Amino acid sequence: MAVVPFPHQEKRKELRAAVAALCAKFDLEYWDACDREHRFPEEFFRAFADAGYLSVLIPEEFGGGGGEMIDQVAVLEELAASGGGLNACSSVHIPMLCIPTLLAFGSREQCAEILPKVGAGELFVTFGVTEPDAGTDTTRITTKATPTDGGWLVNGTKVWNSGAMRGDKILLLARTSEHASGERKGNGLTLFLADLKADTVDIKEIPKIGRNAVASCEVFFRDHKVTPDQVVGEVGQGFYHLLHSLNGERLLISAEAIGLGRWAVEAATRYANERVVFGRPIGQNQSVQHPLAASYLKLLAAAEVVYSAVDQYQEKGGGAIGTLANAAKYLSSEAGFGACDDAMQSFGGYAYAREYHIGRHWTEARLQRIAPVNNQMVLNYVAERSLGLPRSY
Repeated sequence: MAVVPFPHQEKRKELRAAVAALCAKFDLEYWDACDREHRFPEEFFRAFADAGYLSVLIPEEFGGGGGEMIDQVAVLEELAASGGGLNACSSVHIPMLCIPTLLAFGSREQCAEILPKVGAGELFVTFGVTEPDAGTDTTRITTKATPTDGGWLVNGTKVWNSGAMRGDKILLLARTSEHASGERKGNGLTLFLADLKADTVDIKEIPKIGRNAVASCEVFFRDHKVTPDQVVGEVGQGFYHLLHSLNGERLLISAEAIGLGRWAVEAATRYANERVVFGRPIGQNQSVQHPLAASYLKLLAAAEVVYSAVDQYQEKGGGAIGTLANAAKYLSSEAGFGACDDAMQSFGGYAYAREYHIGRHWTEARLQRIAPVNNQMVLNYVAERSLGLPRSY
């Protein structure tokens, strides 16, 4: 008997089926090979883009599908549930992250030039915010853009820039001026859609324990020229432009966490039915049943919050759903990792064998509890904004 689908899987059912059919062409061995070889999944990326799934949220006037957030969320959840894990999801959601910011703050010329290429898979844009000494505390970044003839010269370092080895451009946050006394700390930061492939940019891959098909990198800028037409939005207001898009990103990440958890529960349930020890399937033992059943329920509950947040996003916009978006990220990442951990326990020693692919999912799901925002910071947000407790940081 197959695992009973969650109620939310009825949402965009035909779209989900189409995504699952595409993903079925790329089996578990394909993703394992990409991960072992540190090889970007070009074949999958091309197929995903050709099917139109990179451009779901891009308006039709810019060559996209004109879809809603629920469409993109459904696509990424099914992708994660297919066995591709975060290697699959990250390879396609990275360039998507620039779409909401460009639509909200980019010029019409920028949207017309950039978005059709992103949607077609011809332009890979990465996200350049985090620095070695400025992670969550974004306003402390030290990368500077100094005025010069015809633009600015950027000097500084970005870290954990996912996809930079594959990237063409970077949505780069740099300080163009110091904030004045009494001003908000985020003032003076500017967003640029800068080139990555240049002699003034050096990229170094960071060795990681997982999600190795999509490299995470340090990116070094040395007198890197950016021009006024590369500014996204208003000079000095880039930090606040980014905040506009973060809740939408949380929903995409949440959907992926639900998908990872679904795959783990299904894999472990199948194994528990097939694996016979002491003359009976291990799934007959309550010590195996109960953790998997609890994981199923935690995923069920988390998914209800995720899709409630999606509904609110579509009704009210990203700026109005701070608590729900953070709740979705927290609950889904905890449930997704818990499901992968319970799957590890169900498989026992075989969980450490690459052929079962459990360890790959377990490692990737663990990442979601700390990125793109640490779950402790999510709790800080809820404590302050929802409970009215004093700011702790």
